[in-house]
Amino acid sequence: MVHPKNISIADYQYNLPNERIAYQPLEQRDASKLLVNKKGKWEIDNYKNLYRHLPAPALMIFNNTRVVAARLLFYKSTGAKIEIFCLEPASAIDITTAMQQKGKAIWNCFIGGVSKWSEDLVLEKTIEKKSRSITLHATFIRKNSNHYTVALEWNDDTVTFAELLQDAGKIPLPPYIKREATKADEDRYQTVFAKQEGSVAAPTAGLHFTNEVLSNIAASGISTDYVTLHVGAGTFLPVKSATLEGHEMHQEFIEVNTGTIENLLAHLSRHVIVVGTTSLRTIESLYWLGVKAVLHPHMNSQDLIVLQWDAYELEEKKIAVANALQALLNLLKAEGKTQLITKTQLLITPGYQFKIVKGLVTNFHQPQSTLLLLIAAFIGKEWKEMYEFALANDFRFLSYGDGCYLEP
Repeated sequence: MVHPKNISIADYQYNLPNERIAYQPLEQRDASKLLVNKKGKWEIDNYKNLYRHLPAPALMIFNNTRVVAARLLFYKSTGAKIEIFCLEPASAIDITTAMQQKGKAIWNCFIGGVSKWSEDLVLEKTIEKKSRSITLHATFIRKNSNHYTVALEWNDDTVTFAELLQDAGKIPLPPYIKREATKADEDRYQTVFAKQEGSVAAPTAGLHFTNEVLSNIAASGISTDYVTLHVGAGTFLPVKSATLEGHEMHQEFIEVNTGTIENLLAHLSRHVIVVGTTSLRTIESLYWLGVKAVLHPHMNSQDLIVLQWDAYELEEKKIAVANALQALLNLLKAEGKTQLITKTQLLITPGYQFKIVKGLVTNFHQPQSTLLLLIAAFIGKEWKEMYEFALANDFRFLSYGDGCYLEP
């Protein structure tokens, strides 16, 4: 078995024609095509009928993160435009807490047109909010290795940062969609179950679900639950190194209730199905957090985090899934917590041994991406046959595209 650090990203290339990329959503969410593997053959259906392909009884997990309008546009007196793309809080606080800050927030950001922004210039923007105006100021703090730190201050301490972005920002479409976000995108680039604000990209597998689809799934004997992984801009970063050893996986905040961990424990002998790679990484991360809780029983939950190579370095410990989840649950309850909030950097590559997830609903992903590596880990070398079949049968790719239901 090749160690994940030595995997060549060139082996996960395929030709994605421009015309196969979905730049606009379909008019109806659940009209997207669905590719399903049935007895070794690929079958084409659509999302309205997803429930017919799922094993029951089962537990289906969704990511209920909500995309925030993270793009803030400022204009200098000369008319020059500067765009601030808010990525994550610059301090150690979690995103949910950061979204509730009032009056001031310090965030790590991408900056478009940064050469136009002299460090002594404070940018200003006026936001009309119902019966009053709010003035927003942006101050350049520092340049980091691949982003910038910016202080954002506004003159109304009754308004949260989440509310400010809602009124002042724009939805951040994926970078390959070279158009401005429209009013329609504000709705369609959110899932119908989006709740916890903090993502700068949608958990796109969930975009296909409607209330009708969810009702059909429930009527089929499948229960549902939710986790939160706040999708960062790193999800779009390509692997630029020849092997994975040179790639640093991005960290993302996850939030999981203790009730969800109990739900997983109750369904381990059945099917646990996840919607999207973000949900999959969250659920699998729970196992590795539990392993650390077993190995370090005196560790605080706030110190638990999943690092990039943990899954491959801790695999030899051979800790049972039920034991790991129970240890994590016991730790949280001992601390009087009903929710786990931490970060995961879990990189899932071919060779990864899945611990909890037995079914995956997902979109079709970019060549040479960590998301494609995850798909290859889940279904093996068959990934290439599946992608070639989807291309030959006019499936739409990437965020607004079609999807598939997979079992390992």
